[in-house]
Amino acid sequence: KKKKETMTFCDRQKEAHAEQWSRITGHRFCKELASGTLPLSNLRKYLLNDHLFLDAFVVLLSTMVSRCRSLSDRLPGCQFLGLVTSDENTYFLDTFKFLGVTEEERSGYAMEPVARDFVAIMREAAATGSLSCCLAVLVVCEWSYLEWGTAAQRDTKVKDSPHFQGWIDLHSGKYFESVVAYLKGLLDKEAGLVGEKELGKAREFFSRAVQLEEDFFDMAMNC
Repeated sequence: KKKKETMTFCDRQKEAHAEQWSRITGHRFCKELASGTLPLSNLRKYLLNDHLFLDAFVVLLSTMVSRCRSLSDRLPGCQFLGLVTSDENTYFLDTFKFLGVTEEERSGYAMEPVARDFVAIMREAAATGSLSCCLAVLVVCEWSYLEWGTAAQRDTKVKDSPHFQGWIDLHSGKYFESVVAYLKGLLDKEAGLVGEKELGKAREFFSRAVQLEEDFFDMAMNC
């Protein structure tokens, strides 16, 4: 009971989804990515779908930044937005070139249902105008990726394969740890400032995002 009382809002949400969270962060996709055994067809499917909701992610992150309560709360979000639209986008373009994916193929690609659902939840959270709802989705996306990325970096056997290692590098290390700490800190602070109705909506967005993360990895392995 004492542990429950001292847990943060984010920690309580993660604990409520503990089994599913473990399946996400220990997913076969992540392990095969780190070992270099992931078939390129699976990486291709994953990245094609992931890149197609980059725009919705930028909208969500931008909305979160606009809803922050102070300049000091906004600045780390702005810096992360810069990385997403530069280094991360560059990784996509370089890896698509390596995989032989043309711009025409990308623009005409039929997004998988789970990717469409990800676009929908990001745009829905942004449309609420609620900082806590925006953060709930962002925290799930980035925190779960930090956990698998950190494990993958520890176990990596693909340092000479930029198409694998680049994705691991983007989701591990001191800077990405600081991003996740920033997002979690904002959500925990917001949880102490808003009412129960607002928190209920944030919990719902958190739960839906957890389900989508697992579904997305499952989709990528279904080739």
